[in-house]
Amino acid sequence: MQTIDLRSDTVTRPTPAMLAAMTAAPLGDDVLGDDPTVNRLQEKFAALLGKEAACFVPSGTMANQTAIRAQTEPGDEIICHEGSHILHYEGGGPAALSGCMCRTISTPDGLFDAGAVGPLVRPSDAHFCRSRLLCLENTHNRNGGTVWPLVQIASVTAAAREHGMRCHLDGARLWNACIASGRTPAEYAASFDTVSACFSKGLGCPAGSAVAGDRETIRRVHRARKLFGGAMRQAGLLAAAAIHALDHHMDRLAEDHSNAKLLADGLSTIPGLKRDASQPKGPATNIVFVELEPDGRFDGPGLQEALAKSGVLVLAAAPMRVRAVTHLDVTRDMIGRAVETVRRVMSVT
Repeated sequence: MQTIDLRSDTVTRPTPAMLAAMTAAPLGDDVLGDDPTVNRLQEKFAALLGKEAACFVPSGTMANQTAIRAQTEPGDEIICHEGSHILHYEGGGPAALSGCMCRTISTPDGLFDAGAVGPLVRPSDAHFCRSRLLCLENTHNRNGGTVWPLVQIASVTAAAREHGMRCHLDGARLWNACIASGRTPAEYAASFDTVSACFSKGLGCPAGSAVAGDRETIRRVHRARKLFGGAMRQAGLLAAAAIHALDHHMDRLAEDHSNAKLLADGLSTIPGLKRDASQPKGPATNIVFVELEPDGRFDGPGLQEALAKSGVLVLAAAPMRVRAVTHLDVTRDMIGRAVETVRRVMSVT
């Protein structure tokens, strides 16, 4: 039985071509600044996002947390959506690593308007923390892989700047947003001081992310990377995978989006399941959420366990909510087999 792994787009393995690029990469010591492949990736990434400089880091969490550390001081406050990755899935990093609080905005889709920012900005008074950094997430993972419209980003970040705030984009799946919207990475990055993006999600690399911004901010990111234990030596092995992915795996993300729609449509026809409230028209990118009917025989963890025994891996995202993510290692044929497996498991009495 072939396992169909839909837990995340982080489960992919390097393609043969990617492995060949990794083994052929010239290497140095990146901590000393002389790994030529890392330097090439950082230059490529910065140019792609229209920024002055970039820093290669091991993970998306480190990318976000180094960007936060580089632009804040202890006692500052970050404004973000209540479903943000930096808030839920990064181990309390803003507080533990930068001494920052988070103040959140609540909406059903992970997006918000400029008018939501001003009321959350603290008064300029010694009694209050300083509202310092606005963080957006594109695509927005927890709320269904939603894509921020460019005009909405521009208005929201402009509102933050009116209050003297800096702006960071958690672009872990920025590549998916670009493919879904037809916008370039530089267009999405233009409104932000710093932008992070992952190579280990949709692009299929074994590890690695990067942060781009102006030279002084990236100098501070680089210092935070060292402080947080993220400096690596012959990191060109991983950087070569990222370069290969940027050159060869971007356009194919459209296949993942198409497969996600096919999966969502199929799952929505199964008794006991329904489209998630965050995706009434289906997934915008490669993340599929489904809700379980409360009178069914499974909750989210129960369905996750039952499907695993039948060779389909998903993740329970809430007591009555399941997430499935399409990616490089999931074919269209696998989508059909996954739907039929779920249908069979759900029908067993």
